[in-house]
Amino acid sequence: MVVAETKRLILSEFALNDAPFFLELVNSPNWIKYIGDRHTKTIKDAENRIKEGHLKSYKTYGFGFYKLQLKEAYNNPIGTCGLIKRDELEDVDLGFALLPAYEGQGFGYESSLEILKLAKEKFNLKRITAITNPENKNSIRLIEKLGLTYEKKVKPFEDDQELLLFAKKL
Repeated sequence: MVVAETKRLILSEFALNDAPFFLELVNSPNWIKYIGDRHTKTIKDAENRIKEGHLKSYKTYGFGFYKLQLKEAYNNPIGTCGLIKRDELEDVDLGFALLPAYEGQGFGYESSLEILKLAKEKFNLKRITAITNPENKNSIRLIEKLGLTYEKKVKPFEDDQELLLFAKKL
């Protein structure tokens, strides 16, 4: 289901048949380096992650991560962007990731602006956060370009990795 469109992108809900794309995305070099290896190694693993993550989030919260597709190549997904309510964090978190061939072309910014608009207008969120690895300079630049400001360091997950938390009132 399409949830939004931008000048160049279509944002739609993930479905189980997106598992091959999702498998490729979560095993891309920057995902592994900055987000971490989530041990998603097969199509079945990817289907389970979509079912237990994306589809569950849509049902529980009404939002989640969305598949990004170029308008000019509708059947070609290039990344993801969306919202997640993590038990470990107080506020809803903005996240994004792109396949390597599409990084650095403004797609993260373009899709994130649309997600922030949805967060405020459709989901009535008052505040949004974003967490990132301190070494991920491109992510930090994008988060700051979106108007989020650094608040603190957090260790929200079992791996005990320290992340930077940024926030913005909507």
